Amino acid sequence: MATAAGMGIGAACLVAPQVRPGRRLRLQRVRRRCVAELSRDGGSAQRPLAPAPLVKQPVMPTFLVPTSTPPAPAQSPWPAPTPPPLPDSGVEEIEPDLEGLTEDSIDKTIFVASEQESEIMDVKEQAQAKVTRSVVFVTGEASPYAKSGGLGDVCGSLPIALALRGHRVMVVMPRYMNGALNKNFANAFYTEKHIKIPCFGGEHEVTFFHEYRDSVDWVFVDHPSYHRPGNLYGDNFGAFGDNQFRYTLLCYAACEAPLILELGGYIYGQKCMFVVNDWHASLVPVLLAAKYRPYGVYRDARSVLVIHNLAHQGVEPASTYPDLGLPPEWYGALEWVFPEWARRHALDKGEAVNFLKGAVVTADRIVTVSQGYSWEVTTAEGGQGLNELLSSRKSVLNGIVNGIDINDWNPSTDKFLPYHYSVDDLSGKAKCKAELQKELGLPIRPDVPLIGFIGRLDYQKGIDLIKLAIPDLMRDNIQFVMLGSGDPGFEGWMRSTESGYRDKFRGWVGFSVPVSHRITAGCDILLMPSRFEPCGLNQLYAMQYGTVPVVHGTGGLRDTVENFNPFAEKGEQGTGWAFSPLTIEKMLWALRMAISTYREHKSSWEGLMKRGMSSDFTWDHAASQYEQIFEWAFMDQPYVM
Repeated sequence: MATAAGMGIGAACLVAPQVRPGRRLRLQRVRRRCVAELSRDGGSAQRPLAPAPLVKQPVMPTFLVPTSTPPAPAQSPWPAPTPPPLPDSGVEEIEPDLEGLTEDSIDKTIFVASEQESEIMDVKEQAQAKVTRSVVFVTGEASPYAKSGGLGDVCGSLPIALALRGHRVMVVMPRYMNGALNKNFANAFYTEKHIKIPCFGGEHEVTFFHEYRDSVDWVFVDHPSYHRPGNLYGDNFGAFGDNQFRYTLLCYAACEAPLILELGGYIYGQKCMFVVNDWHASLVPVLLAAKYRPYGVYRDARSVLVIHNLAHQGVEPASTYPDLGLPPEWYGALEWVFPEWARRHALDKGEAVNFLKGAVVTADRIVTVSQGYSWEVTTAEGGQGLNELLSSRKSVLNGIVNGIDINDWNPSTDKFLPYHYSVDDLSGKAKCKAELQKELGLPIRPDVPLIGFIGRLDYQKGIDLIKLAIPDLMRDNIQFVMLGSGDPGFEGWMRSTESGYRDKFRGWVGFSVPVSHRITAGCDILLMPSRFEPCGLNQLYAMQYGTVPVVHGTGGLRDTVENFNPFAEKGEQGTGWAFSPLTIEKMLWALRMAISTYREHKSSWEGLMKRGMSSDFTWDHAASQYEQIFEWAFMDQPYVM
């Protein structure tokens, strides 16, 4: 681990000579905003300063000791680039001219020091956090490195939004090597840091790779268990049998990374905000409470559990608890007992360990990915067995709707669209619809409403309802396109339905990012009859593209889609239709209301489109809400000491 003396403090900050007492306060305010070019790979990206004051070197717990770095073998599989030289002492001779600068102008100015020059940048347009923190995201996936769903989108975008607001942000995730994903980690370099983790009957060595991108430190934990064919969590035969082991390693490594990795010349230190996502990272708050704070480490750290999907909890037999390396007295934090009806046989006691439950018990705050979902998880229907425990922690349970990346999802710049358009000029949308109809081999008819579905073909997404409703819908003068994969039965149904309704239905089995963008832009209506949806992103993408959503009123769908009301006090309101309860009759009623509005009330339809496109679902808005959660978490002592 690095000490304060060895961190190159002078090189990381714009240091000015002695100043007159009357100017000291203003100079200090400028110095707090200075930034140095400390990219470990020699790039030009500017890295923010570590929060001051620097923490003292922490006392390492005795159970985790970094191993010394052995000499690099002749055939080392990891590149070990030489860090760029630190700026010389000449930077200390620079004194910013403060005469004539007002207090307000200093607040909005950053001084940037590099080896060649110093320049002033106006950041008036960029939102800044009131308090900057060291934030450590722990996740099983993050886009663009590895992604299987919405979790990857969130952990690939939210850290960047927080970093742009002034926080120092690290993301810790596995370094998946399965052939297809290898190229995604090509820019990450080997940090020469190793640790040995005591769990599962031995010591298992992991190493760390690092890439500094978009103002975020992306840290990848490397171990042979992440190097195998298949997807992130399993293969054609199902989930990997050692997933508990794989993500136990991730959690231990994530707890060590802020203490031992010098990223840009600084360690993150002990006063971190750990943001742990779903069950893969849920052992982190348990480790902080059981194995670090007893040694005096991380007493000033806090943790926030983010629940993206409560259906997956990381449940394994109780006999695996000793493998986790936790003290015996902490078994109760993870203890889980299945009800009698869920047990396999009469002698089965139903005893298990539950990673997600451990985080619910020990985290300082809990966040779900929408306000509606934060209520649903406390109910017997939506709580997946954890509803009573989550209800007991209602005082620290909040919901924050996910954002969308407007760099990737913007109809005025989308590289996958044949034509661009915006809320001020919608003409390109009709052209996108015609091109989509042409691409799918459907009749090019602007007067016919085109309905789309994008998502997994499984029970949660309500595919069975769509299947039952299609014969009725096909009697109407509409077109319908579906994109997705999943249940083989639903995939076969899509193919057979397409052959039966050649002029009205198309089913694209599989997934394609460019096609998903073109369907989102080319359709008039997006259908999402999900049984439960913690947040949902497709309805946000649809509104951004002027496509009107028709959704089941659950979770994040209910929070984000406002029901159309043509008779509101201030004129027409709403961005779509949210129907409830989830029945075929209600779904068909909502769809037919949307179809009727599209055909007979063009001005109302245009208002629906524009209100959706004007909604603020940016990540910066979500990041500001997460900052409030962080502030609340640091107000109290750690929940479990």
